[in-house]
Amino acid sequence: MEQNTFECDVLVVGSGASGMSTAITAASQGLKVLVVEKEARFGGTTARSGGWLWIPGTRLATEQGIHEPEGAALAYMQHETTTHFDAARVGAFLDMGPKAIDFFTRNTCVQFDMPAVFPDYHAEAPGGQPGGRSMVTRPFDGRELGKRVKLLAPPLPELTVFGMMLGSGPEIKHFMRAFKSPTSFWYVTKRLTRHFFDVLGHGRGMTLTNGNALAGRLAKAAMDLDIPVWLSSPVKKLVVEYDGVSGAVVQHEGKTVRIVAKRGVVLACGGFPYDVERRKELFPHAPTGKEHYSPSPSTNTGDGLRLAEAVGGRVDGTIPHAAAWVPASVTTRPDGTKGVMPHFIDRAKPGVIAVTPKGKRFANEGNSYHDFVQAMVKACESDGEPEVTAWLLCDHKALRDYGLGCVAPSPLPIGRHLKSGYLKRGASIGELAKEIGIAPATLEATVQEFNKGARTGDDPAFGKGSKAYNRYQGDANVTPNPCVAPLENGPYYAIKLVIGDIGTFAGLVTDEKTRVLDANRQPIKGLYAVGNDAASVMGGNYPGAGITLGPALTFGYVAGLQLAQAEALQTVQLKVEQREAVPLSRKA
Repeated sequence: MEQNTFECDVLVVGSGASGMSTAITAASQGLKVLVVEKEARFGGTTARSGGWLWIPGTRLATEQGIHEPEGAALAYMQHETTTHFDAARVGAFLDMGPKAIDFFTRNTCVQFDMPAVFPDYHAEAPGGQPGGRSMVTRPFDGRELGKRVKLLAPPLPELTVFGMMLGSGPEIKHFMRAFKSPTSFWYVTKRLTRHFFDVLGHGRGMTLTNGNALAGRLAKAAMDLDIPVWLSSPVKKLVVEYDGVSGAVVQHEGKTVRIVAKRGVVLACGGFPYDVERRKELFPHAPTGKEHYSPSPSTNTGDGLRLAEAVGGRVDGTIPHAAAWVPASVTTRPDGTKGVMPHFIDRAKPGVIAVTPKGKRFANEGNSYHDFVQAMVKACESDGEPEVTAWLLCDHKALRDYGLGCVAPSPLPIGRHLKSGYLKRGASIGELAKEIGIAPATLEATVQEFNKGARTGDDPAFGKGSKAYNRYQGDANVTPNPCVAPLENGPYYAIKLVIGDIGTFAGLVTDEKTRVLDANRQPIKGLYAVGNDAASVMGGNYPGAGITLGPALTFGYVAGLQLAQAEALQTVQLKVEQREAVPLSRKA
């Protein structure tokens, strides 16, 4: 292969939130930055995400009149990170997070909305708060990306309606109430009409929401700074010289290109959700590495971790939870391919419960996805189950009111899901039990016991609806408990749950400046890691909505500033062949 050379100050590997945050910050400091992306589209896991960021103490919170008690965020993170509390990294996150938000919202098109109420997942814990820490990316008009919008990675199909992304919170409520409220019906009608015209004119919806909006906004900010992004350009190896990492070898357009990165290389490759060998090593529920189902891009195969390990970096495998767990269901898409649906909200709705393969409830279904999966694992281990699974159950009223997994609420049909076997149905609880392989008497007893308390809004067994986060995800129109209602309106339905993730937590050991550390905890000169390539600052736990993207944006900002201050690795002037790079295109 022909080999060329390209010179820059900073090479960023990956085009998700952490990589683009790094690139934008570094470029704003006057550095020449190149972003390389393995996939043919930019955005990575960020483009599929919910687009929420968890960052305490921001200006956006104070503008909502939310003022945290001094030290509350630190106390909460100490509580949440348990054995893996890293004072220096946590301190950097809490200090630099608000500054990162100020930088992006005041200098770029990257904007966020802070709801007045979105509780921490453990709001009742020391330092937990009922709101003011989780913010969501503001919707973005894809037309601002011009033709490059076609190169933006699409949202997860299972989280769309007719291919349309739904914004969080109020928009979802409008769609659920479309045939119950004239206001919601009119809102949904306008939204769908606009989407269909966008698809006719542009090939996709132009109202970007959630993670797609964040990926789009970051891309526009990068375009405004003329940062080149090479797509379909995987990194093959890092180059080590001058006592540090001085660049990388990249495959680009059929050529091997040696990238000379004078300030450093930043790994932002999205972790390892599809690295079967590392899953086998770090996921207890996946003894062969295959008993796991991730909605992340299948190209997230742990490249960044292996690249760093090859030059002395190390992965922290001692973190309590190697990934951000989420209960998921596996569906068959209309084209016959398989899809993975993360269950974020449906579990908290009234009229919905979860049971083990033996037909017993095992958890507060309204708890966070990360907590719910931990309870699922323990229950299956106690029952001696060979595979960690569960069933999510509801009655007909709940299914048509709220939907379940990939099954949309009324009036959208459910026949396709019944035919594929994704959705199981029984005229009675006993018949449903037979359909899903549970002893009818056991499941009938479980539902009867739940219904006793549910008729008055109680759940004495697991306290569903007793926590702020439960209630936030429930149905405020249901009283006295927005998360609890009996299952008594047949027919009855069930969906099988398995374990998935929304990002990996086990990553490279880094310091508070995002520098990758070697086995002696010394920085590897010229090598940085951000996002899911770095070990989670949350210590393997999940304190609130956006604890992946919040640190991703923050530590990307930290890395960009650090690179601006770093001394160039090269001590001699290298002669390089200059090559033009068109921003956000496949052309170099």
